[in-house]
Amino acid sequence: MSKGKSVQNACVIVLGDIGRSPRMQYHVKSLSENDFSVDFIGYVNSTPLEEIRSSPNVRIHALNPFPELELPNILKYVFKTVWQALGLLITLISIQKPKFILCQNPPAIPAVIVAYLYCLLARSKLIIDWHNYTYSILAIESPNSPVVRFAKQIEAFFGARATNNFCVTKAMKEDLQAKWNIRATVLYDRPPQQFQSITVAEKHNLFLRLGESIGAFRAEPVATEAADDEIERTAFTVKYRSGDVKFLDSRPGVLVSSTSWTPDEDFSILISALDQYEKAANEQPSHYPRLVCIITGKGPLKEKFREIIERKPWSKVAVQMPWLENEDYPKLLASSDLGVCLHYSSSGLDLPMKVVDMFGSGLPVCAVDFDCINELVKHGENGFIFHDHQELAEQLGQWFYDFPNNIALSNMKQDIQKHLKQFQGLRWTENWKNVALPIFKE
Repeated sequence: MSKGKSVQNACVIVLGDIGRSPRMQYHVKSLSENDFSVDFIGYVNSTPLEEIRSSPNVRIHALNPFPELELPNILKYVFKTVWQALGLLITLISIQKPKFILCQNPPAIPAVIVAYLYCLLARSKLIIDWHNYTYSILAIESPNSPVVRFAKQIEAFFGARATNNFCVTKAMKEDLQAKWNIRATVLYDRPPQQFQSITVAEKHNLFLRLGESIGAFRAEPVATEAADDEIERTAFTVKYRSGDVKFLDSRPGVLVSSTSWTPDEDFSILISALDQYEKAANEQPSHYPRLVCIITGKGPLKEKFREIIERKPWSKVAVQMPWLENEDYPKLLASSDLGVCLHYSSSGLDLPMKVVDMFGSGLPVCAVDFDCINELVKHGENGFIFHDHQELAEQLGQWFYDFPNNIALSNMKQDIQKHLKQFQGLRWTENWKNVALPIFKE
């Protein structure tokens, strides 16, 4: 913290896994670097960022998870809500009174309710960071449920009573104003510094290390005479005794996607597109490389899709589903050739942070179309927008045709990289200081 400046207390609430809540972690990191002492409350199922764990200005308060009980769904939801509300309230009472509470939404129930009541009693300010709508997520599986209507009323009532609000898109800002008369400030997600382009040597080292657990990254055996001057080889790169590292001319393409394996991402679209790529690659093997598709993340639908993929008789497509450490994920994005995003947004008003991370790493993206995706992905400029598996398959086929030496595509790829460089020019830290810090300092 800056010397000679007064330190103010802040509290940040995530009623979810802190380690899988990057935007809220970035808030905490930025607050701690700008004269705030931060109490960070949430579940700790995944490891938070090292900068947060090691910061003397951040205290992480882990909430106890709701025990697994065999109950009817409605009872389970009620008991879980009460459990979370009590746990959150007890934790809030135990910390120093904050100047404000920054609360992530969703989920609104019970996080926003408890945070508002605490702020009312403690005379703190409530600031809500709208990533999406709770009611729209609940409506994916139960559109006519009374819980959906209740969640909508909760968001409208407490959102209007917050001192300040942030949101992730202009479309959401306009919707909050029109629907509930809630005024919000747009704070776009921007990539932090760890998401950036890397050298061929750094890519080689990553492939070498990940190859210990990801078979598709390992080198195939080569003839002895061809390997005399080599000391290391992966499926994509080779390192020579001189220290030089180069890409292999005939290497697989790397396709990457990240997901929480939730219902708002339909991975059957990607699987169908890969089916078509497999067919094209078998029909024209001299024009289409083997494709290594890496899908990262954890979530409820992961095993279902793993079983589907394992039954596929693919020979030109290899799909791997690893869980990566925080420090490896940015490097994997920077080492890939194309990203895929299947997040379509339950409200149509939020933007996928995974695309922001990919752009920050210099990686163009194919993203599924929804209402406000064009606030981030510009078709033909920094990536591509598709509507169905057929369009995605066509985009994959175009991008990887005669890969990596398609001269006809070189101008388009250079133009895309130019736009990605421009995007990389504005990072989270600068954007946060310009947009968010003045509001926190009020």
